[in-house]
Amino acid sequence: MRFFLLMVSLTFRGLYSTAQVAPYPGQPASGPGGADYQHHSVAFYDAAERPDGFWLFEPADPKPDSANVVIFLHGYGAYNPMVYGKWIKHLVGKGNVVIYPRYQQNLLLPTPDRFPAYAAKGIRDALALLQTGDHVRPRLEGVGYFGHSYGGVIAAYFGVHWARHHLPKPAAMLLAQPGSGPLTGARLETYAGMPADLNLLVIVGEDDYVVGYEFGKLVFETAIHTPNRNFIMHRRDTDGQRWIQASHAEPYAYDLDFDTGVRNYTALRVLQVGRLDEVDFNCYWKLGDALLEHTRHGRWSEVAFGNSPTQRYLGQWADGSPIRPLEVFLPKPTQAAAATTRP
Repeated sequence: MRFFLLMVSLTFRGLYSTAQVAPYPGQPASGPGGADYQHHSVAFYDAAERPDGFWLFEPADPKPDSANVVIFLHGYGAYNPMVYGKWIKHLVGKGNVVIYPRYQQNLLLPTPDRFPAYAAKGIRDALALLQTGDHVRPRLEGVGYFGHSYGGVIAAYFGVHWARHHLPKPAAMLLAQPGSGPLTGARLETYAGMPADLNLLVIVGEDDYVVGYEFGKLVFETAIHTPNRNFIMHRRDTDGQRWIQASHAEPYAYDLDFDTGVRNYTALRVLQVGRLDEVDFNCYWKLGDALLEHTRHGRWSEVAFGNSPTQRYLGQWADGSPIRPLEVFLPKPTQAAAATTRP
């Protein structure tokens, strides 16, 4: 891993509680997706004046000497970290440093083919900053790359080209409703170049009419040398009183503590449709936590992978009946065999 000298304009934005209400209604008390937080505060830093800048979130209360790293790649236009704020707080509370590269100046610039370069610059600078002063030192083994929407496209790109951009090798990757819509920048024809030891989850929603699940299937079906990968679909459900949705907006979990003031189309949309429910706790947060624990410590493997009941579980309604479980798809046997016979 190579570090670069940097000059960044860094602003400390404050120290915020990881969870004002813990557990949130419907959130497990402990375990993957649960509210058993190791750290009770988040130190929030802003170095995102430029499109190649970043926001940084470090665990505090207690502050560790070092921590594992999650690189969080936002969806198109979501260059206001409030959009995923509660998910970020959750990850930090579980003991991760979260790096959130900006990669966009506005909704038009830079062009999508430049997104990886801008994001990579922000990630490298954030990692270099963490090696200075009283910042929490980053552990570069077991790095997780999480990406939603276009961020999932960028994450998948880094899954193949991480070395080209002098980034940490991805050990765990969660692609949340990944896709680029009509745009093609940063997309690859195949993801066969992903590492053989990468742990990969691709999660899509049946009612994602923004990007659909074509790109997610492309990654899953072409990452043939990455055997430990699952493709997961969540579907809408109702008990007649309320709905569990399966739209493109499900990974949003906004928190105004991390609001930078941007009110573009994406931010306004998030404030209208964002919700916190079982899809967060028992899908994205649960699977993300389990993925990281499996990768780093060999724990919660049956929650992260394998089409197990605990992996599929999405919660229950007020009357105790189960919410429609997740659907999990495993690699075809021919693909698994190909992964063991790389030419």
